[in-house]
Amino acid sequence: MAAGAVGSGSAEAQQSAPSDAAREVRAGLNGATEGTFFHTVDTSYGKVQGIENAGIKLFKGIPYGADTGGKNRFMPPKKPAPWKGVRECIGYGPVSPQTQADLRSDYSQMIMWDRHVGDGRLGEDCLVLNVWTPGVDQAKRAVLVSFHGGGFATGSGNFPGYDGAQLARFGDVVVVTVNHRLAAFGYTHLADLGAPPEFASAGVCGVMDMTASLEWVRDNIANFGGDPSRVMIFGQSGGGAKTTTMLAVPAAKGLFQRAAIQSGSLIRLATKDRASESAEKLLAKLNIPKSRIADIQKVSWQQLLQAQSAAMAERAGFSPVLDGKYLPHHPFDPSAPAESADVPIIVSSTLEDAAAGLTNFDLDDAGLVKVLNERFAGKGQQMLEVYRNYYPDKPAFLLQAQALTDAGNRRSASLQCELKHKQGVASAYLYIWAWASNCYDGKFGACHGLDVSASFYNVRDQAMSSGGREGRMMAERLASAWVAFAKTGDPNNPKIPHWEPYNAETRPTMMFDSITTLVHDPRSDIRKLWAAMPAAGPARG
Repeated sequence: MAAGAVGSGSAEAQQSAPSDAAREVRAGLNGATEGTFFHTVDTSYGKVQGIENAGIKLFKGIPYGADTGGKNRFMPPKKPAPWKGVRECIGYGPVSPQTQADLRSDYSQMIMWDRHVGDGRLGEDCLVLNVWTPGVDQAKRAVLVSFHGGGFATGSGNFPGYDGAQLARFGDVVVVTVNHRLAAFGYTHLADLGAPPEFASAGVCGVMDMTASLEWVRDNIANFGGDPSRVMIFGQSGGGAKTTTMLAVPAAKGLFQRAAIQSGSLIRLATKDRASESAEKLLAKLNIPKSRIADIQKVSWQQLLQAQSAAMAERAGFSPVLDGKYLPHHPFDPSAPAESADVPIIVSSTLEDAAAGLTNFDLDDAGLVKVLNERFAGKGQQMLEVYRNYYPDKPAFLLQAQALTDAGNRRSASLQCELKHKQGVASAYLYIWAWASNCYDGKFGACHGLDVSASFYNVRDQAMSSGGREGRMMAERLASAWVAFAKTGDPNNPKIPHWEPYNAETRPTMMFDSITTLVHDPRSDIRKLWAAMPAAGPARG
């Protein structure tokens, strides 16, 4: 084992004593019976009631903004109306309208993406958030705010993989997940199509929602046992892209003090020209002429979602727009954002991130060379040889996934760390999640999203639980880094080897695997191969 590495046989992997396990089983079967069962907390808009489970207080569906339907559609978020009495916040709130995950996809089934609505419902009254806390006291715990994945088009903070109860219990921290406007509902750029002036923010209102959620955290989280001066934002895939975006939002400056970007290293935003083209397609599907753009507030959300789906089938895209006002510049082009210069970051990819979008599982080396030749200017054989030097026994399908990841997400992750290091104010920490789940016979490798449940310490997720004791150990390692980073701005803790901040000379990278170790410039020949290739475009969201 490498010096400083943490292996699967370490003391942390040992199971609890039988007597402890027996007590936990009895408690789980009988339910929580001790202490106060319901808890009421004051917020800026009224009292909310949550429920307790094993010491963790759960508050779900708390409004941080008003209904975004009707005359509020495509408008900046408004404050929620205050309420009298106590608002029950025990079940999840509404989710922004969206298309559903394909039930035929093994990958979607593995990560349970078809369950991201939770027990909520679709609708435009979706500016709600969820809080898990060990205590409604004045303990000033670190706060972890999760922005969900699904690109900018699907997902919600209600998703089972984002349940914050175990992380709150594991790390004595407060966990918050957020619902906000998505796709056409949050990012239809109408300002350059002759829309009335009040529609000026239609292309960025989903980002405005996230800022509003952080303002709610600033103003209210102390009553939930949290510390508004120690807020960490994080997210994976689209959640990583959202976190990246928030790093560059002037209005969000000071609302968070650390950030983590998992497999979602966004470098550039959508341009106004491209966003205007997408908005035109949406209007056409709704049969709304540019002379009556305001009529888009009159259609039902079902009609708008149907039109969005049809427009996206014609390559329309709906994501945050570089409007020059609310979003004045790209997040990491040409440099790291000045707005968050003092915010340390963690940035990551998974080894076979791109496997999530691939289905040619029977690919062989000859087929891989053909695929790579078609995508990368005839360099397939050269690329295969470089990868085989590192991975002589890996299936060609997983080498394909690695190559596509290296061409996009991983290159963007490294670039973010390089630019953050060059900025010279706060540290960046880079990791690669290389631990592969046994789920679906391991065919997806260390694919997109495997580190999500680990960061939440949700070890019952099937992708983690299929790894048995080792899966729990991997979750302990990453969740411990998350907790340490949220509390101090430094991810180092006894569960992992010493993690050096990134620098462009030695490129220290934590490799999260059954043997977790810090490696300087891992897979260096592969990195150099891609450094000589043209950029492949934006990161997967």
